[in-house]
Amino acid sequence: MIRSTVALRSTVTLGLAACGFVVLLVGCAPFAATQAYRRGTAALERGETERAIVELERAAALVPDSSAVYNHLGIAYEASQRPDDALRAYQRAVALSCENEAAQRNLRAVRARPAPAEP
Repeated sequence: MIRSTVALRSTVTLGLAACGFVVLLVGCAPFAATQAYRRGTAALERGETERAIVELERAAALVPDSSAVYNHLGIAYEASQRPDDALRAYQRAVALSCENEAAQRNLRAVRARPAPAEP
């Protein structure tokens, strides 16, 4: 089951507040990574999940050590009904920063959901 729109918007809004923190995380990383993260997060907030995935995957490739990027990528994968990809993204986010509480919550939630029935 996909999160309600309200919960998704709430999560994304919190993510936008953390955007400044991500900029600190990327440090000297290319400006393109920060821009891709912002575009991806904005697309996610608008419900444009495929666009969000493209941008957030680009950001993850440019800054593979950003827990926040992987957490938002997991949210986008969930919204696109890609639970296996979401699980991997959340696992990566938590591995990169065990202090990322949002990623920890998202990882627990994905793990708690029953596996989809085989066709």
